[in-house]
Amino acid sequence: MLSWAITFLIIAIIAAVLGFAGVAGTAAWIAKVLFVVFLVLFVVSLIAGRGRPAA
Repeated sequence: MLSWAITFLIIAIIAAVLGFAGVAGTAAWIAKVLFVVFLVLFVVSLIAGRGRPAA
């Protein structure tokens, strides 16, 4: 998930440099959404992993 967010961020930067504002904005928005989803899943996995270890 994080790798996809970084990929879309790089696409957004390249598109912005080349002048494609619409593509850059969309790619940046997708990167932001994917990063937030990654953070939520990461926190949930940290909380869920703190249970008692199995015997």
